[in-house]
Amino acid sequence: MKQSRRGFVKSGGLALAGFVLLPGRRLYSALAPEIIEMRSDTVGSKVWFDPIGLFVKPGTTVRWIVRENVHTTTAYHPRNDHHSLRIPEHAKSWDSGFLVNPGSHFDVTLTVPGVYDYYCAPHEAAGMVGRIVVGKAGGPGSEAFDYWVGKPGTDAWRHVPGPARRALPSAARIIAEHRIHPAQRGK
Repeated sequence: MKQSRRGFVKSGGLALAGFVLLPGRRLYSALAPEIIEMRSDTVGSKVWFDPIGLFVKPGTTVRWIVRENVHTTTAYHPRNDHHSLRIPEHAKSWDSGFLVNPGSHFDVTLTVPGVYDYYCAPHEAAGMVGRIVVGKAGGPGSEAFDYWVGKPGTDAWRHVPGPARRALPSAARIIAEHRIHPAQRGK
């Protein structure tokens, strides 16, 4: 005898559905995006990403959320205003454009292992940068800042400004601590 949908539910299908939903909730929280806040003091003289250093597994979605001021999240990549390449070579570049309103956000799913350096376009010179390590250190973001100088095709690339260089935590520290907040970013 073929069981109807209603009969299936009465005979335990509902219990099975409930079992599937419970792990689904845990699965959802495990897949919820990692949050990086885009911050500023009230007058805009201090700007930062929080955390400034983050370790994630490949396939993780990262969400940048504006809390104050106007910001971008922009990968260090030649496609982004001729910046030097500081994300894995086969990773997709991103640029959020200007995020103007508190609560505005931008998501990127990072799948290629390596170091990803990024900046806020209007605040890069003030040291508003961040670093994400996906799975393991590697790629251009783990190289010296000027690794590319003299290589063919890099003449138009821009250097990372001094304040931005000094702000970034090391990949080794990010791997060890998983999350570096701006107050913790000492050398």
